[in-house]
Amino acid sequence: MTLALLFPGQGSQSVGMGAALADAFASARDVFAEVDEALGQKLSVLMREGPEDQLTLTENAQPALMAVSAAAARVLKVEFGVGVDRAAFVAGHSLGEYSALCAAGSISLADTARLLKLRGQAMQRAVPVGKGAMASLIGPKTDLALAEEAAKAGSEVGVCVVANDNNAGNIVISGEKAAVDRAIEKAKELGARAIPLNVSAPFHCPLMQPAADEMAAALASATIVAPVVPVVANVLARPESDPEVIRRLLVEQVTDRVRWRESMEWMAGEGGVTRFAEIGSGKVLTGMAKRIAPDAESLSLNTPEELEAFAKSL
Repeated sequence: MTLALLFPGQGSQSVGMGAALADAFASARDVFAEVDEALGQKLSVLMREGPEDQLTLTENAQPALMAVSAAAARVLKVEFGVGVDRAAFVAGHSLGEYSALCAAGSISLADTARLLKLRGQAMQRAVPVGKGAMASLIGPKTDLALAEEAAKAGSEVGVCVVANDNNAGNIVISGEKAAVDRAIEKAKELGARAIPLNVSAPFHCPLMQPAADEMAAALASATIVAPVVPVVANVLARPESDPEVIRRLLVEQVTDRVRWRESMEWMAGEGGVTRFAEIGSGKVLTGMAKRIAPDAESLSLNTPEELEAFAKSL
């Protein structure tokens, strides 16, 4: 059995996330306390109690999702003796790439929390509210070719690109609102369903360049070391362990496409992965894994019971 650990991205947050881990394990409480201290805010209280509209803010959701993933990884190691080094690869969806790097020891927990807080703020600042938009193209006819044709139609009136290639039947476009609206029309003509996303900014598109510049400055001074296992990077859809390449890719990731389908296909194919375990809040990546790599086992790990059962299965 070859294992890959997956770390969720934005959209997987929910009020109460991480509470069961904190109630059950001191090691999880330590992680949440360290994140609170690094940020100078009671993020753990917001995660446990809400309100939801505050938790959903990008600058809070990003470090909060990382904190739950880090807590689950810490519990696996401390309570059940299962380190991240038991995996062949780690990978994370967008902000989840930071969670993966943190879990693999490449960036410290405190630095990861601070970088994600800044990343959320920078992405929010990059584009005025209402100027950008994102939409999910779904349905059996939705593939990358259809999404790119729709984005091309949108590009006639403004910036519009494929932002997240999640899996066949689920691809996200991003850009200026008028351009995304045009792309939605085109996607429907081509036989896809299109759902505008309730997001605060158009992520993973060229409009995020100001945020990429801010992250470049922050990452330039961050300590990044080689991860204990290779991280399959969003931008490359291939594993990477070189700290300086990782630093560059995290900057590119802000404006570039999340190549999730390709990343998963590479791990299930050339990478030889037969088991995917999603560590943290929600089950979004588990669902995608089942669609992209149906021959592999896919499971989510976010409760004490799930973590214990997983550890015993190894």
